[in-house]
Amino acid sequence: MAEVLITVRLTAPATLEDAMRRLGLAEDEVDTAYGLVPVDPGRNLYVLRVTEEAGRRVGDSGAGTADGGPYSDPPIEPYGPPR
Repeated sequence: MAEVLITVRLTAPATLEDAMRRLGLAEDEVDTAYGLVPVDPGRNLYVLRVTEEAGRRVGDSGAGTADGGPYSDPPIEPYGPPR
């Protein structure tokens, strides 16, 4: 299952459950192990990882409720042979 990142603005102290409730997401649509990551706590901006379908549904295009996204979340791997 492909996953994407979305951003949401929440009043601190924010929880993953707050984000899920605000965005209307079910637990099986969210990577709960990734959690809710503060991107800019001063601006109340957080990111969470969701399924690609959920990201399209709640993303900031059209009538979505997220504040940004969906953004790709490619794996980060070393480049070239190990040294």
